[in-house]
Amino acid sequence: MKTNFLTLFFFLFLLNYSFGQVTLPYDVQQTIDFYKTNKFITESGKNTLSESNIKGSPYLNDEFNYGSIYTVDKKHFADIPLRYNIYNDDLEFKNPEGEVQALATPDIVEKAVFGNIQLVYCPYVVSNKNKKGFFVVLEEGKASLYSKPGVIFREGTAPGAYKDPEPPKFVKKSDEYYIRFGSGQAQIIGNKKELISLFPDNQDKIKSYISKNKTKTNKPESLIELVQYYNSL
Repeated sequence: MKTNFLTLFFFLFLLNYSFGQVTLPYDVQQTIDFYKTNKFITESGKNTLSESNIKGSPYLNDEFNYGSIYTVDKKHFADIPLRYNIYNDDLEFKNPEGEVQALATPDIVEKAVFGNIQLVYCPYVVSNKNKKGFFVVLEEGKASLYSKPGVIFREGTAPGAYKDPEPPKFVKKSDEYYIRFGSGQAQIIGNKKELISLFPDNQDKIKSYISKNKTKTNKPESLIELVQYYNSL
């Protein structure tokens, strides 16, 4: 009986492997090792601004949420207080001493999951420039759909003859949306013609779907349905 069970297990393993279903498991690590073995910057960012007198918020989530970081070398660190700084494009966390720090080596991140947010760090191209940054995952599959939130900083203005002074503030921009295939570069979604051109195959079907369903390139729900359709082909 034991021999039959082992034979069945081995057969199922080979079957799964043959269909490409086997993925490398993540090695669960002690969270304290995350703080010890990675390098951090003690203040978030490439752009440091005092937020005490600034209206608005540079964050996707103002409060820290406990979550997990999964690394490219298949390690899983759990129960880390995480927050995404849109303005600096930084993944921030609190260390055991309660200090707010930002990850200085974001290339180690395969994905970060906290609250209802999943972030990936990946290469992308915009205005013919190659960059890397964090994206919010909206849909995953053969094609993945990401959003990239944006925040700008607006300087305060002095009072005028008929105008009250305005404090400096962070202003949220409309999200940008990107398509990514496999581990390639994420590519920004422009107009409908540009959107169709992003798909490497089934372009006639994609064009027909967009026309029939009146897909809007600035509506995440519409884009999610499109990507789900493509992934079903």
